[in-house]
Amino acid sequence: MGLFGSESKFESSVKFVPYSQQAVYDNISDLRNLEKVRDRVPEDKISDFTFDEDTVSLNVPPVGEIKLRVVDREEPKCVKFEAVQSPVPFNVWVQVLPVDEQNAKMKVTVGAELNPFIKSMVEKPLQDGVEKIADALAQVKYV
Repeated sequence: MGLFGSESKFESSVKFVPYSQQAVYDNISDLRNLEKVRDRVPEDKISDFTFDEDTVSLNVPPVGEIKLRVVDREEPKCVKFEAVQSPVPFNVWVQVLPVDEQNAKMKVTVGAELNPFIKSMVEKPLQDGVEKIADALAQVKYV
């Protein structure tokens, strides 16, 4: 148990993606590809959305600025991110597994250090958020 409480995990359901595992991995492992989803980001909920190959920053009212950095790439199956600026320490894993040559499936997992009081307040919104991230990633054209 850390300073902030115990680690809580939030997992999306498994999403089917009609692209090869390698194509999906290649896109999510380079954050410059977020340009493809910029038009799907709701400007009333997120602002100051910037990114480069390894980091992404955004401002989420009322939470504030959040910055994530890629900390591990396991080609072609997983990309791990860590919050480098956030009110709460957390990690994100995007796992990609092959279904066949042209199709893959993915799952998004968020692990956060939450004390029981905070967990009770953020559990539902975090779970919903993880599901929305996975839905958005499943709709990207990975070409």
